[in-house]
Amino acid sequence: MSSRVGREGEHEMTRSILRAVVLTGAFAAAVLHTSDASAQTPVQLDGIVVTGTATPLERSKLGNHVTLIRGVDLVERGIFDVTDALREVPGIAVARSGSFGGLTSIFMRGGESDYVQVMIDGVQVNQPGGSFDFSGLTAENIERIEIVRGPSSALHGSDAVAGVIHIITKSGAPDADVRAGASFRAGSFGRFDTTLDLSGGTERASYGVTLARYRTDGILDFNNQFENTVLTGKAQLQIDERTTATVAARVGDRQFNFPTDFSGAIVDQNQFGFNDETSVALTIDRRLSDRVTLIANANTYTIDSGSEDRPDSPADSIGGFAGQSLNNYRRNALDVRAAVILSEAAALTVGGELEEQRIRAFSVSESSFFSFDSRSSNRRNNRAAFAHLNATSGAFDANAGVRFEDNEFFGGFTTWQLGASFAASETTRLRGLVGRAIREPTFAEAFATGFALGNPDLDPETSTSLELGVEQSLLEGRVTVQATWFQQSFEELIQFTGAPPAPGDPNYFNVAEADASGFEFSGQATLGRVQLFGDFTLLDTEVIDSGFQQGEGATFVEGQSLLRRPDQSGRLGVGVTLTDGIRVDGVLRHVGERDDRDFNAFPAEAVTLEAYDLLDLSLSARIIQPTEGRPGFDLTLRAENLTDEEFQEIFGFGAPGRGLYVGGRIGWGR
Repeated sequence: MSSRVGREGEHEMTRSILRAVVLTGAFAAAVLHTSDASAQTPVQLDGIVVTGTATPLERSKLGNHVTLIRGVDLVERGIFDVTDALREVPGIAVARSGSFGGLTSIFMRGGESDYVQVMIDGVQVNQPGGSFDFSGLTAENIERIEIVRGPSSALHGSDAVAGVIHIITKSGAPDADVRAGASFRAGSFGRFDTTLDLSGGTERASYGVTLARYRTDGILDFNNQFENTVLTGKAQLQIDERTTATVAARVGDRQFNFPTDFSGAIVDQNQFGFNDETSVALTIDRRLSDRVTLIANANTYTIDSGSEDRPDSPADSIGGFAGQSLNNYRRNALDVRAAVILSEAAALTVGGELEEQRIRAFSVSESSFFSFDSRSSNRRNNRAAFAHLNATSGAFDANAGVRFEDNEFFGGFTTWQLGASFAASETTRLRGLVGRAIREPTFAEAFATGFALGNPDLDPETSTSLELGVEQSLLEGRVTVQATWFQQSFEELIQFTGAPPAPGDPNYFNVAEADASGFEFSGQATLGRVQLFGDFTLLDTEVIDSGFQQGEGATFVEGQSLLRRPDQSGRLGVGVTLTDGIRVDGVLRHVGERDDRDFNAFPAEAVTLEAYDLLDLSLSARIIQPTEGRPGFDLTLRAENLTDEEFQEIFGFGAPGRGLYVGGRIGWGR
């Protein structure tokens, strides 16, 4: 078997890189050769959320619980992986299959792992049907991460059931000097990471580009390396005083070696998985008048993913001893919307979206019993129209949205949401949100052939959600606390059955149902040079209808909890600025017990993952202050799982122990 399935993935990756480089290069050329004294400066979005509504809105005016993570804070704490940042977010549970680079899933507010829509600079990067592997998301070039909880399909379409995670990368500032930097991190588990970045701007334009390379030997004794290369770039051009164009591109190439099988047993010397992905987005923003702005966004996302497992030796010929797979997914989308200022107190956005999804899949398996291979190619189109209204009346803010999907397979479907925020006093704010969201069937669920048959007549999975919250400010804003109650019902869940109702019937049907509810508490205080913060989440999930699944070892058991969702989790943290250039941070995280399954047994056996507590410490220091003609230097020290706690996020897959890392950045022109 040839490496990477005849190198089809590499050829597609090469084409993707060329597309991204050409677009980014063309834009950078435009940036470097334009200037206009009348150009406008982009609005700074500190405290503004661009994900929760159709147009940017202050976070306080939204009805749902929103978390903003600043990229600069991640850098100061030595956090290089997005999942490490998400582990500290209320309402989010992370499950990684062992070492760095292992398949990583997110459960938001008890929802399924494919219920969170993930966007990078406005481009949806989920596979069709919502699944997404977070292991490749890196934090080296992040401006901020917006985490919007609650149903968001009315704005963002399918898969935004439990919420949206939107990663917004950095770009240079207009009329800014050229800035450049080089970073490194080294330490435990053979970790060595490097980053190069460049940014700048003229009076009319700005640009930024970052290249990063990550590598680790992993936590197991052999065949556990993880390598990840990421190139990101963004450029903005003020074409005239009414028109702005922005291009954003991201190219990633990663490979994860894993000796484990599906149960976590260490059995293989040379098995690995790979992901090559490219996203490119072009946005044109044209102000037609003082009241009307037209926004058009065209984007594409492509991912080649697969695995390869060659025989370990000539003697490796028993059972299933070899296999390869390659899946190519592509999303092409065009979104056009008009933002209309109706009055000083109201704004309306109306628009439409066209999306095309494609998949090409290939797999081959070899065993001592028989060999099997399969190929498939499918596509589907989706059209949508939406309208969103933001309105303000005194201390009351409201936002409402509705979206109609017209999918060529599951037909028409309407999603909606209604949110409100009320300033009860200068220090107290009440908020709430209710809505309906959907997750479209995956290509496998709809079109599978071979051992399993897909069902093209499947309906989307649906969710109806409600949340109510309160935010309180104390001591003239130095202390803030908030609490949120949420409830979600998941219906029409799609399940597989090995015994279809009749011969020739498909294996996938809408049959199951589950609920999730809970509370999210958080607070922070600023006392001089000391910052204190903490949060706590209580979660209760329950299977209402287990569908086809039977027995205590099933993944859905009526009356029991959903798997891998902790019933309680939280953190306590402190940050201390010792001097203007030195800061120390410490975070203690707690994750409660979770139900899981032992898949070494057949049928699988119910197990409970033990609760655990992790302590992380970090120190950042400005060693050399940058001046004109001389670069600056920053030093970062970080300790993860300082007490060397043994724990598992997925049964059978051990998680990393204590990790000690040192990092530094040398920067020019900052």
